[in-house]
Amino acid sequence: MKYVISALVSNQAGVLSRISGLFARRGFNINSLAVGETEDAAVSRMTIIVDGDDYMVGQVEKQLNKQIDVIKVKRLEGITTQRELLLVKITAQAPQRREIIDITQITGAKIVDLSTGTMTLEICDRPDKIEIFLSLLEPYQIKEIARTGVIALEKGVHTIGKD
Repeated sequence: MKYVISALVSNQAGVLSRISGLFARRGFNINSLAVGETEDAAVSRMTIIVDGDDYMVGQVEKQLNKQIDVIKVKRLEGITTQRELLLVKITAQAPQRREIIDITQITGAKIVDLSTGTMTLEICDRPDKIEIFLSLLEPYQIKEIARTGVIALEKGVHTIGKD
């Protein structure tokens, strides 16, 4: 099962390395990792997606909470808003472009670059929608993909808070 862990950490050099090293030392695989500043420039939010069981994720949370640079850790359960950004470069000869434009319009993607033989597309959506988008593009020979990793917030009034 996939779990979403959100952590507020000090925004300073070496924190990401120490956190990812903690996962590596314990043999836990990170499926997705996204880090960025919060409303407070001294604090970053890490969104970590891990695959495992409840016990393993509990151990990860305990280990994270022991880290000096970690301010707060929360497993995001229940309903969350999740987004991921994808850039994908595909082969796009002139006869195929109309079909590709139709796919981008239906899915809410954007064309961000066009050359004589390729198109680069951008989409920001839920991870499941990203996978559907990629499957629609498979017939056009995907040449290159760049993904940000998932970011997430709980829906409603709940926050991770810094208390």
